[in-house]
Amino acid sequence: MSTFNPNGDTSTSEYLADEEQEEQIEENWEDEDEEDSLPSRFSISVSRRDFDVEGIVRRLRNEDIEIPDFQRNYVWKPKQASRLIESLLLGLPVPGIFMSIEPETKKMLVLDGQQRLISLRSFYDGKFPNSRTAFCLKGVHQKFERETYKSLKDADRRQLDNSVLSATIVEPRHNNEDSIYYIFERLNTGGTLLKPQEIRACIYHGALNELIHKLNKNDYWRELFGKDVDKNKKDQELILRFLALYFDGNNYKPPLKEFLNKYMKGNRHLKLQSEEQISKAFIETIEVVHQGISNKAFHPQKVFSPTLFEAVMVGIARRLEQGAIKNFDELREWYNYLLNEEKFVAVSAKIRDLTSEHNIKERLRLGTEAFADLE
Repeated sequence: MSTFNPNGDTSTSEYLADEEQEEQIEENWEDEDEEDSLPSRFSISVSRRDFDVEGIVRRLRNEDIEIPDFQRNYVWKPKQASRLIESLLLGLPVPGIFMSIEPETKKMLVLDGQQRLISLRSFYDGKFPNSRTAFCLKGVHQKFERETYKSLKDADRRQLDNSVLSATIVEPRHNNEDSIYYIFERLNTGGTLLKPQEIRACIYHGALNELIHKLNKNDYWRELFGKDVDKNKKDQELILRFLALYFDGNNYKPPLKEFLNKYMKGNRHLKLQSEEQISKAFIETIEVVHQGISNKAFHPQKVFSPTLFEAVMVGIARRLEQGAIKNFDELREWYNYLLNEEKFVAVSAKIRDLTSEHNIKERLRLGTEAFADLE
């Protein structure tokens, strides 16, 4: 504790604005992925299968094919969906889809093609997606205009049922699901980019992902991060970041993105840390931050600082292992000093390699020392 002075300057001018810092971190991830983490070859098997449309819809209904939820609305217009159905009715080829096979469940997970699959199931179900409107064909050949699945002539319905949709099936070998993560990234480079936590929530869905979603609704956390849930799951990624660094930070190796992937995969079914352990660590820590510092904690320039968040959260969580914190005045003093402590700023603000092994471990060390002796 000798390196800290709680009466020091609390200026926060050295910190990056949130957008700049997030861009800096994402740039570091990209650089590290290209140079260090992306394998020269992936351990996967790739095959091609043809499915009849009726079989695809049946699998969707039975949840044998799973379409990931990225909190993105169905975006096709009725005419786009209708033209897909028309192409199949006319015997024209349509673009294929990409799916992976989950090692545990053997379910097929859609990597690319969800708009087409949702359109097909919705036509068979008779309702346009996210609407009470009946799904009848629009802007198509006069023969099919205003037709629904049920109103199609028998021959046309059989033509649709028996139409072929090709799928490229990717199956990771040796339970190596990391390859699926990178395939997700590559498949989505041509459209709206998916953020890392969106991909994790799909590939590593399970008890941990559900728990993070639940913790993300915590009232104290919502006041600290922002009342609106982040559409790209950045708020959920921060919770994951805290959990991974708190429970496994001593083993941190860059890049951060891969470290978080490994933790979420390893504790996917809460076999490493239980729901009780995780909930206790996050909820107790976030309550102390909110009540003992303020609802503006982690916002040194009125914007959220991920580097400050991880250091303070892990430091306070480690202190709470010894018992409750009662002296909130002292807590605030050490928090304010940490903001501009020379060593902390050196590994937290206006630098490259924010997520290097040295910088993350040093932030955690300094955060831990700052709050270690609180009463």
